[in-house]
Amino acid sequence: MVSRAAIGVFDSGLGGISVVRQLRHDLPHETVLYFGDSANAPYGRKTPEQVRELSFGIVERFVNQGVKAVVIACNTATSAAVDELREAYDIPIVGMEPALKPACDLGHGAAQRIIVAATPLTLHEPKFKRLMARFSNQHTIYPQPCPDLVEILEQGQLEDRDLVMRTLHKYFDQYDLDAIDSVVLGCTHFPFFRAYFRELLPERTALIDGNAGTVHHVQVILESLGELAPEDAAGQAELHNSDTSGREAALERSLLER
Repeated sequence: MVSRAAIGVFDSGLGGISVVRQLRHDLPHETVLYFGDSANAPYGRKTPEQVRELSFGIVERFVNQGVKAVVIACNTATSAAVDELREAYDIPIVGMEPALKPACDLGHGAAQRIIVAATPLTLHEPKFKRLMARFSNQHTIYPQPCPDLVEILEQGQLEDRDLVMRTLHKYFDQYDLDAIDSVVLGCTHFPFFRAYFRELLPERTALIDGNAGTVHHVQVILESLGELAPEDAAGQAELHNSDTSGREAALERSLLER
């Protein structure tokens, strides 16, 4: 069996485009419907209740469009809403969490020193605290909120090198970076800053995000259900945004094509 139905992907704004890019690369025959909620961004500074309400509205929109699965391309929305969404809908709903386990696994059993860069809400939600508790006995983990990076991307300031580097130094100069084994990019906005992180960090420090693992999980689920797109399907990505000014749509397209 196969399915030509689309995969719905949403984020608080533009960051989820990094997941759409991974989907387009790894599952090129799939149609992806993306919804960025830039009119309500950033989610990382909202209450969990507000994030849940917004997430339910978006998933209901996707269900009405007939999607076969939903990817919550937002660590914050995953933390706040994924369990309730799975209870409410009978299609696969795939969430994201900071890729802490892959970072720990890089040590092949040796203790690691890891910074998890994410939004304030992601780091304070019980879901992340449970994840961190699984690994903190053996590894040293530093949760680091980086809300300004989200806003830089949302404001179309990704190319402002001085602004980005000042922001990174504000967050990371407190650490002895030579002693850090990896930095987890625990927000889907952050892979767009990879080159800047690479400039900031020592060469030995690994940069890890969860996009590839999430897309692989989507593939496994759809394959098990017989709902992967046929290999002769011409995949595409349709991009939508709650900010109807047109500015965000142009930013989404430019990020998808980077």
